[in-house]
Amino acid sequence: MKSRVKMWKKSEAGKGRRIWSEIYGGALQLLFPLRCPVCDGIVSPSGEKICLDCLGRLKLLTPPWCMKCGKKLRDEEEYCADCRKKEHGYRRGRALYEYESAALSIYRFKYGGRREYAAFYGEQAAEYLGDFVRRIGPDALVPIPLHRKRLAARGYNQAELLARAIGERLGVPVCTGWLIREKNTRPLKYENPQERQNNLKKAFNITQNDVKLEKIVIVDDIYTTGSTMDEVSGALKAAGVKEIYFIALACGTGI
Repeated sequence: MKSRVKMWKKSEAGKGRRIWSEIYGGALQLLFPLRCPVCDGIVSPSGEKICLDCLGRLKLLTPPWCMKCGKKLRDEEEYCADCRKKEHGYRRGRALYEYESAALSIYRFKYGGRREYAAFYGEQAAEYLGDFVRRIGPDALVPIPLHRKRLAARGYNQAELLARAIGERLGVPVCTGWLIREKNTRPLKYENPQERQNNLKKAFNITQNDVKLEKIVIVDDIYTTGSTMDEVSGALKAAGVKEIYFIALACGTGI
């Protein structure tokens, strides 16, 4: 009898927590309504992560894609021109969206304080890139870190928010503070591949030697030339990581 009473009390306590969680979530939604990752308006209908009218405007990256970096290909080739001529430090990568359709959304996520976009991105990445991650079976997801000065100015690391949203849905741990950015690199978007490579030299380092990871998936917002991934891969391999993969929100088109 006592055990039944105990179970009933636990059940009632669980219901109470769920009710208060729903009330709290509803109050937050009223005070701080979510913004749509596409139009940036208040999400309609309430309770969704994206406006129903905006569904499909972020174009998922579909085959054919490069079997190395995941860039969308125009023809049924195995690798894009970049991966045919350059040896990358990672094994393979995939991206979620075509860059042109997601560029403005990612810009707001990255620079406009729209950290709430991470919930929608994480949901989509888990749905469409989840099988890729599960096949790898990584020890952890590792977000590309920001330099401490840039992190202080921005207030958050968009790659970490994305990694946590994905990791929560796939049940994969997220490792932060292990890989750090020692060099406050200049913005890469206006640089050519050689300038990017020079800019990123010795930009990353491993700080905790007691953390041993053998197979990881790097998480970033945008993949372009692969310079960042290659530099990070070099630092990770020096620390003993054997298999390195990546996922990104978006990447451009290969040839």
